[in-house]
Amino acid sequence: MQISARLRTYLKLLRMDHYIKNFFIFAPAFFALRFGLTTWLLECEGFIAFSLCASSIYILNDIFDREQDRNHPVKKFRPIASGEVKIGTAYAIAIFLFILSVFASWIIAAKLLIVILIYFLINVFYSFGLKHIPLLDVVIIAIGFVLRVLAGSLIINVRSSMWIILVTFLLALFLAIAKRRDDILISTERGAVRKSIDGYNLEMVQSGMVIMASVSVVAYIMYTVSPDVMARFGTDKLYLTSFMVIVGILRYLQITFVKEQSGNPTQVVLRDKFLQAVIITWLLSFWFVRYL
Repeated sequence: MQISARLRTYLKLLRMDHYIKNFFIFAPAFFALRFGLTTWLLECEGFIAFSLCASSIYILNDIFDREQDRNHPVKKFRPIASGEVKIGTAYAIAIFLFILSVFASWIIAAKLLIVILIYFLINVFYSFGLKHIPLLDVVIIAIGFVLRVLAGSLIINVRSSMWIILVTFLLALFLAIAKRRDDILISTERGAVRKSIDGYNLEMVQSGMVIMASVSVVAYIMYTVSPDVMARFGTDKLYLTSFMVIVGILRYLQITFVKEQSGNPTQVVLRDKFLQAVIITWLLSFWFVRYL
């Protein structure tokens, strides 16, 4: 029983539920219509390498933020903030995971290694202090998602559309700003949970979310009606998939503004059945419109 509890603690330290973010690595293969077994095995390997690197970053971030996390209603239960995992042990695990990630990415593709190193360095600087700079903190989070898409492209040697890069950045920025809204609400009750909150207020983040949501939808529609995309999919009906994108964003706005549960985007996706249904329907709609 004790071993099992200890194992759960270390798995919690890795934040494996956040690996869902790394599914952006598969986006280039999906939009390029590359569904061969070899392609997806390579993307899976890249997913694992990126996840190992991400876990090392999560651990380092938890180490640096342990004092602030102890004042947070949810983060105070994290293994490092709660004292379940010692700092020295956490550092050792983070270093081991990073080395493993570097080795794995080097075997998969040299270009993937470059992306992972850039991702790691950006997030180290983020953890050390850039996360305390308003606006720059959410921009860095969004860049992390773009790097995931680029990693997926480099693994299988395909070129991602500029529209997919833009949509990824805008959508990630939308989610990051929504998370800041939750931080603001918590700070009004318990005091500031992070320094960058001083550069935000509810009016700003809510306006930012609406702007990002609107531009994301426009960018996605522009992608679906671009000539090269219509030629690749063999249909001019791809714009119909934008209906699900609009519904999905409206649902997230509802979760944020009405339910006020946008603090953890990963948990929102994993727990909200409506949003899951929208995402699945959106994926299936690609197959449907191809045969209209």
